[in-house]
Amino acid sequence: MGGERWRCRGLSWGRGTPELRWVRGAETRTSRLAPGREIGFRAVGVRHCAGARGHVCPLGAVVPGRSTGGQCPECARLDRAHSVAADTIADDPRTFRVYLAWFGPGMAKVGITAEGRGTTRLLEQGAVVFCWLGRGPLMAARRTEELLRAALGVPDRVPYARKRAVRPVLPAAADERAAEVVELYARAVSLPGWPEALERTGFEVVDHAREFGLERTVQPRAVAGGPAVLRVVRELADGGGVAGRLVAAAGPDLHLGTDDGGVTVLDTRLMSGWELVAADPGSVASVPVDELPTGVQDGLF
Repeated sequence: MGGERWRCRGLSWGRGTPELRWVRGAETRTSRLAPGREIGFRAVGVRHCAGARGHVCPLGAVVPGRSTGGQCPECARLDRAHSVAADTIADDPRTFRVYLAWFGPGMAKVGITAEGRGTTRLLEQGAVVFCWLGRGPLMAARRTEELLRAALGVPDRVPYARKRAVRPVLPAAADERAAEVVELYARAVSLPGWPEALERTGFEVVDHAREFGLERTVQPRAVAGGPAVLRVVRELADGGGVAGRLVAAAGPDLHLGTDDGGVTVLDTRLMSGWELVAADPGSVASVPVDELPTGVQDGLF
C-alpha cells in the first residue's frame, strides 16, 4: 500500500446498516459490520485530525485519543459553521422534518433533520424509537423545535453516556418502548402556536431495536459471582486495541461481547483518525475503560 495507510473515518449509517469508513489519500472504502462478526484491531502510530466537510486537514494535526470529535480546532469550527444546528444558514432551501426520538425510559428529545436524509440522523443518534412530527422549511422547523422543547419539557440533546447506560434495561415489548413517544406526540400536535409553514405529520412510530441488534442481548453476564459489568472504552492509544463479537450497534457505539461474558462498548468516534490493523484478541494490548456495574439480570429481551 506504499507509505500511506488506510485510516478510519468512524461509523456510517448512510445505507441503513452500520459500516466503518476508511480513507487513504483520495481513496475511500467501507466495511459492513454484520451481527456476530468477530472484530479485533489495534491502533498504530498517532491519531490525525479527520478533516472537515470531506477534505483532509490542511495542518495534518494530531488530536488527543479521548476526543470524540476527532478534529483539530480549525476543522471543528469549519464543520460547525456549516451545520444546521449552528443556525448560520437561514436560507437553506431544503425541506426539513421535526421528530421525537426516544432512547430509554424518561429519555426523549426533539430535533430536526433534512428530509432527504431519511432516517439516517435517527440511526446516527441511536434513537431506539422515533416518530415524525412535521415537515417544512428550515426556519419553521427550527421554531417548532423550540416550541415543543419548551412545552413538552424535553431537551434537544441527550448525552451518549446516558443512552448507552440504559440500553441493557430497555423494555422488552415494542409497545412499552413506544409508550412515551405516543404520549408526547399527542401532546405535541395539540399545542397552539405551530408555524403555518410547517405541515403536521400523521403518527407512525418507528422502532430501531431490530436494526441496532437490541433484540439480541447486549447485557453482560455476572462474572465470578460479582455484578455484571459494562466496560466502556475511554480512549485508544498506539498499540492498544479492542476485540470481541459484535452483538449490537446503536448510534456510534459498537457493543462487543467478550470471552469472560462481559460487554465492551466502543464509541467509534474514538476510532476516527487512527490507522487500525487487524489483531487477534490475544495480541491486543488493553486500553483504558470505565467499568459500569449494571446490577441487571442476564438478557435484554
